[in-house]
Amino acid sequence: MDEKDLLAERFQADRTHLKAVAYRMLGSLSEAEDAVQEAWIKLSRSDMSDVRNLSGWLTTVVGRVCLDMLRSRASRREDPLEYFVPDPLVRGAEGTTRDPEEEALLTDSVGLALLVVLETLGPAERLAFVLHDMFAVSFDEIAPIVDRTPAATRQLASRARRRVQGAAPSPAPDIARQRQVVDAFMAASHGGDFEGLLAVLDPGVVLRVDGGKALAAASGLVRGAEAVVSQALLYARFRREYRKVLVNGAPGIVSYVDGQMFGLMAFTVVDERIVQIQIIADPERMAELGVPGLED
Repeated sequence: MDEKDLLAERFQADRTHLKAVAYRMLGSLSEAEDAVQEAWIKLSRSDMSDVRNLSGWLTTVVGRVCLDMLRSRASRREDPLEYFVPDPLVRGAEGTTRDPEEEALLTDSVGLALLVVLETLGPAERLAFVLHDMFAVSFDEIAPIVDRTPAATRQLASRARRRVQGAAPSPAPDIARQRQVVDAFMAASHGGDFEGLLAVLDPGVVLRVDGGKALAAASGLVRGAEAVVSQALLYARFRREYRKVLVNGAPGIVSYVDGQMFGLMAFTVVDERIVQIQIIADPERMAELGVPGLED
């Protein structure tokens, strides 16, 4: 085996880890794949004779690529950030997915609510937090990527951590119990049960709807249990069919109208109450993400 083949084999062994880093950095599966491919191009063109830790080198390269992508995105973004829902990892309620790489990502999945908060961080803050807090990369290694001292990089991560802890709820660990709460929400919604819906919603629940460019008018942010109940009752008549799925390891549903995908709903359940609902209402985006249809 020549040196290039050996590097390719080592890269392939780290590929899922690198995609996990990029996904948390970017919140986009397609962009994460692009970042990983860019890391391979840099690896194939670099002299690796002095590199002692290839996995660490690749992680920082992916981090640098993602930082550049985030900065570029920030300069051209037009969509209101408060409505944006990052790409979800969706699998059937039975726990299977057709993509082995995504299955590997799901074994260490990060909640969609956390990804939403990460979208509000500045690019350098996000990089420092993701690499250090999620992947244990030292501040000495992160500092050159963000062009700061290790002490300043530590402060970046600290600021990001405070924002995440204050805004990203930690879901209950019992998936079966979470599903029961979501099932109760769906039953009350379809039954027009106002009090039943209030019973499973946190008073400060947040509903975020991302309609994308195709359905921009549907995008919006709704806060408070009574306002969310009104929205749930309004749209329940359109959701005649739905199937249960897991979204980033948490309970979700895909709804259908006349057999066509209508929306993907992801729920965050804390202390047996729903505290966040994220909705993607763009059928084209759902199809691109491989959201399962009724017959899948």
